[in-house]
Amino acid sequence: MKTVLIGVGQAGGKLATALAEFDSRMGFGAVRGALAVNSAKADLQPLPLDTVLVGQDKVNGHGVGGDNELGAEVMQSDAREVMGELDGRITAEAEAIFVVAGLGGGTGSGGMPVLVKELKRVYDVPVYGLAVLPGRDEGSMYQVNAGRSLKTVAREADSVLLVDNDAWRSSGESMEEGFDAINQAIAQRVGLLLASGEATEGVGESVVDSSEIINTLRSGGVAALGYASSEASADAEDNINTIMSTVRRSLLTGTSLPEATEADSALVVVAGEAQTISRKGVERARKWVEEETGSLQVRGGDFPLESGRLAALILLGGVERSDRLQQFMERAKQAQKESEEEKPDPVDMWSNDEIDSLL
Repeated sequence: MKTVLIGVGQAGGKLATALAEFDSRMGFGAVRGALAVNSAKADLQPLPLDTVLVGQDKVNGHGVGGDNELGAEVMQSDAREVMGELDGRITAEAEAIFVVAGLGGGTGSGGMPVLVKELKRVYDVPVYGLAVLPGRDEGSMYQVNAGRSLKTVAREADSVLLVDNDAWRSSGESMEEGFDAINQAIAQRVGLLLASGEATEGVGESVVDSSEIINTLRSGGVAALGYASSEASADAEDNINTIMSTVRRSLLTGTSLPEATEADSALVVVAGEAQTISRKGVERARKWVEEETGSLQVRGGDFPLESGRLAALILLGGVERSDRLQQFMERAKQAQKESEEEKPDPVDMWSNDEIDSLL
């Protein structure tokens, strides 16, 4: 799928960079352009992408401080400038646009829905969100930001591919190390999905193309992506069970949104050397995913790729009923309620006994 990436906010810019670099390193050619947008100048400077600084008249390049209402405001004010930078980058060959953001911060969570809405007004191709949920330990402000942003962008975008930070964080990692590892993992998974049918080694029996990705995401709402890989045998017949077990792990333990197995639609992609991919194995795996997800819209296909391993990608469309997602939205709702309860009356500050008077 030929795609243009737009990273919004600090996390979005880093993730868009990781995706573009993975695509370039693998030689897929699926990413046809990438742009980073932020209200903090310091976060844009180290990125190797073209960049746009928004909100200079309001925050002077210092960011919005986690305020996603301000993030939405500065994106709205400077939308024309951002769209101008995209002019010429989103050409007729683009089959989709991905707006990439972390939903916890101010610019990403506030600016993402605004930019998605603007893009859909101008372009006829699908506009998707690639959004990262904050971890439980990232503070109540991040939970509230993410809840509000996800609710809004899921309404505006053609679909939102969601990644739960807590799914991939390893114990003992610093937050920075954790985010870098997550970005690389997302880049590999999403990068392989976008490359399906774009740059193949050899000819598969039933190669996935972009229309199957688009049709899987057609139901809208929230989507998830599963991934797993295994060593491949040289003989396709010997890989039937390998394909089945790899697909099971991809869905049951390897999704970007854990426990999201009930879906409106799904796409099963098996990647590897063309001669090692068993069509019987792919078809069995597709039927298993159909039973497991309860969906009658399960597509399946090959992604011929030079590798000694077999990889299984499972794209799930319409996973709003996921328990994990419901728990997150409940957490965001509770965090918002608590933050509203904790807001002090400004009058009370003058009688605060915990602060000493100067005189």
